[in-house]
Amino acid sequence: MDIIVLRQDATDEDIRHIIKKLESRGLQANLSKGTEITIIGVIGDTSKVTEEEEDAIRAASGVENVVRIVKPYKLASREFRKENTEITVRGITIGGKKIPVMAGPCAVENRTVLGSIAEKVKASGATFLRGGAFKPRTSPYAFQGLGEEGLRYLAEARDKTGLPIITEVMDPRDIEVIAEYTDIIQIGARNMQNFRLLLEVGSSRKPVMLKRGLASTIKEWLMSAEYIMSRGNHNVILCERGIRTFETATRNTLDLSAVPVLKQLTHLPVVVDPSHGVGKRDLVAPMAKAAVAAGADGLIIEVHTNPEEAMSDGEQSLKPDQFERLMRELKPVAAAVGREI
Repeated sequence: MDIIVLRQDATDEDIRHIIKKLESRGLQANLSKGTEITIIGVIGDTSKVTEEEEDAIRAASGVENVVRIVKPYKLASREFRKENTEITVRGITIGGKKIPVMAGPCAVENRTVLGSIAEKVKASGATFLRGGAFKPRTSPYAFQGLGEEGLRYLAEARDKTGLPIITEVMDPRDIEVIAEYTDIIQIGARNMQNFRLLLEVGSSRKPVMLKRGLASTIKEWLMSAEYIMSRGNHNVILCERGIRTFETATRNTLDLSAVPVLKQLTHLPVVVDPSHGVGKRDLVAPMAKAAVAAGADGLIIEVHTNPEEAMSDGEQSLKPDQFERLMRELKPVAAAVGREI
């Protein structure tokens, strides 16, 4: 018993009665109203629900059917929600017809550089500003980000350009301060299975972009999304950013087949990060176009006014003129698949 499908004439009293029954069995309920159907998602260990208890729920007033979901991820599954989830952030929709592009530096370096980049990507048509204030680096001696100072610079750039911001959280202790500044919380690839962190951002109501782990399967990725959603935050965006394989010609192997696979398995929007996927500036544009053609709901691209001097990931950052050209070239690709940039 994982989904309770309600009849169209189910009353609020019917719904409250069903939820009370579930809670009495130590389960939680998530009400989801679609355009054609209303369902209650049952959260918790439903394997302990007996056949008799399930029959009692099935017989309750207002219940059309009770469905078991075989997949271990339930709230993220297509069975739970048939319609695509659309997440709106400051008037911008992720998961709709229009494909938003998140652009900016890998790391926030200072107020001046960030402000210049923000203005240039805005002029080229970007819809979000990305930038890391807390940076997870392979070396403990590499630049780790400016912390809250970087968050303030991001907020200032948003005020000047109108671009909502997305930035990464690495530590549960930083969620409160990051949520104060950012519009979307990013969970990086290295933290995809940091379950404590996932649960904590699940308690936040900020949208969360969950990047795929370095060597994670799609199932493991969706299970991580389930951790966030199990705490009540259903505003989850999945981000394919490449996985580690034996290939060394690119930084990672960008798995664009994950996009149509996810479209079959989940209702959550899917964003692609070609910058981390390939790690080479010259390869970002063709993979961004391929991502749109594959059905991506958004792109996140690294842009820097002076990549040679960038403190992080300069080799994969587009220059502003390259980004402007890419934005123009993406438009006919999007139109060919019935979307807009």
